[in-house]
Amino acid sequence: MSLRHYFRRAPAISAAQAVRLVADGALVVDVRRTFEWHRVHIPHAVHMPLEVLPERCVELPDDRLLVTFCTGGIRSAGAANLLVELGFDAVNMSRGLIDWRTIGGPLVTGTGHSPS
Repeated sequence: MSLRHYFRRAPAISAAQAVRLVADGALVVDVRRTFEWHRVHIPHAVHMPLEVLPERCVELPDDRLLVTFCTGGIRSAGAANLLVELGFDAVNMSRGLIDWRTIGGPLVTGTGHSPS
């Protein structure tokens, strides 16, 4: 991915807004690495690590809002910019997992169980 995707300001939303958008049909695209995904992730999110996003984004639906997600919001900001440039309707969940945990958003481990 080009550096320019990190220097542009991605459309940003809060975790609380993301919860509402997901309830309305938006799809979370988790761009973290595989080991991070296996630790914990948002239920029903699509795991597409940032390094494969340019090649695999064709697998994403083009008729739903995509909410990009990572641990702190930096990688997902670049991902949201890339997806918008490619014609997807995408926003970045700023502060990612940090704020998602803060608001009590649902999480599961890589095995599908709620973390304790």
